[in-house]
Amino acid sequence: MQNYEDSVSFLGSWGPFQRRVIFQLCLAAIPSGYNILSSLYLLAVPPHTCRIPTGNLSQEWTEAAIPQQLVAGQVEQSSCSRFQLSLIQNLSTLNLNLSTLGTTWNQRLSPLGSGSGPLLSSLKQEDCKDGWTFSTEHYQSTVVTEFNLVCEDQWKPPLSTLAYFLGGLCGCFISGQLSDRFGRKPVLLSSIALLSIFSSVLALAPSWELFTVLFFIAGLGQISCYVVVFVLGSEILTGPTRVLFSNLCLPFAYVFGMLLLPGTAYLVRNWRPLALILALPGLACVPLWWLLPESPRWLVSHGRLRQAEVLLSSAALENCVGAPEVIFKTNKVGNQSLNQSESLNFVDLVQTRNVRHMSLILWIIWFSLNLSSFGVSFNMSSLPGNPFVNYFLVLAIEVPAYTAGWLATRRLPRRLSFIAFSVLGALALLLVQITLQGVWYELLPWILVGSLSVFGVVLSIFLPETFTHPLPDTIQQMATMRKWPCSSSTADRDRKPPEDQTTGPQVIWTAHF
Repeated sequence: MQNYEDSVSFLGSWGPFQRRVIFQLCLAAIPSGYNILSSLYLLAVPPHTCRIPTGNLSQEWTEAAIPQQLVAGQVEQSSCSRFQLSLIQNLSTLNLNLSTLGTTWNQRLSPLGSGSGPLLSSLKQEDCKDGWTFSTEHYQSTVVTEFNLVCEDQWKPPLSTLAYFLGGLCGCFISGQLSDRFGRKPVLLSSIALLSIFSSVLALAPSWELFTVLFFIAGLGQISCYVVVFVLGSEILTGPTRVLFSNLCLPFAYVFGMLLLPGTAYLVRNWRPLALILALPGLACVPLWWLLPESPRWLVSHGRLRQAEVLLSSAALENCVGAPEVIFKTNKVGNQSLNQSESLNFVDLVQTRNVRHMSLILWIIWFSLNLSSFGVSFNMSSLPGNPFVNYFLVLAIEVPAYTAGWLATRRLPRRLSFIAFSVLGALALLLVQITLQGVWYELLPWILVGSLSVFGVVLSIFLPETFTHPLPDTIQQMATMRKWPCSSSTADRDRKPPEDQTTGPQVIWTAHF
């Protein structure tokens, strides 16, 4: 069989068909972007203090019942303790006026007010036995405020977030296997349905434990949606249109979904209605079941040549170009090989030495990039000011960033572009220490992620250059790609599979993680 992209070159790289596919795939990516940072709002931790039953206590004594503590160089009210309430009530019955005693935290109080009694700040403290009072400045209700996930239970919100991203990790493997077996389109739409259904069911969770389980399942659909959209677009589109889609259109759609979340959370300050609204973008994707085409590459790789030809002929009609009578030329032996070909799986990425090295390098680079990106995003909660504005600004900066990345991929080698942007990001992460105190435990995470970014830059040198090179169709072709910058040649750029190849291609385009 001839090279796939040569076979479909009659279709052209830009036309009504490609524009329609890009629009529909971008629509399908919005639910994923809309949900990716949902934990920032669903599990937000507002400022809080111990609840003080008013009873006979005046407002002055109610406020004095909360100890003050030094946090990052600033004096704040304690979030997890209060002065022993019985002692405060006893002092309150003496009708002492705290305002007449100067700075209450440094003055001595005695039953007679003579200044010879114990320091107020030295009174015995106790836990928040009556619950907490949460600030409603930014949030009316979150999972944290409803289930009191603070103080001794403060480990629970991070665990829920971890469960969400572990669901995403599992989704990468599961969706890849399923889409390779059953097709990209059904797995994509199933992932959107899974995400939407379980996002809405979150609103009914009666406990933190059930919320975490449901959040894990929602994570399965969230990342699966994005991965399959990327693969489907990369397989349907060719040439410059594929670069436009993967480097600009898809990221823009994803960021658009992310930018919608802060605005929605600002208008809806209650976590249960917000969870319901998170499911709405998925409803807009229902018509895609009838409108979105299946991947022709996937059809060819599974020997369904007739279906692939019908799909491409319809696309040619939409683009007003002529299609060959027979698009995929193959003989009987080749066709049998297509039908009997063994499906690729995750193990194929680590079996041969060259492919294994490239896979490991890409996984490490991808890990460092995501660690840096999500580290910055989740650290926004520690910044002062409006959290909705903070998150909107940190997400909006991705728009010019993706634009710069797309322009670079059009004109510059891939390695050079990646190294330049990664070094810029690593420098920013390593220079975060300028904005923080000399507090080592706060600087250490930024130093770690910055160092990982630098490590990714070094590893990228060992990746093959793909700029102006035809993408491989098979694992075998990938294994022959040259890695060193000086080893690429004009011959490599024009490399094509042998014309007498009779076995069907084991398509490298796969949704495997």
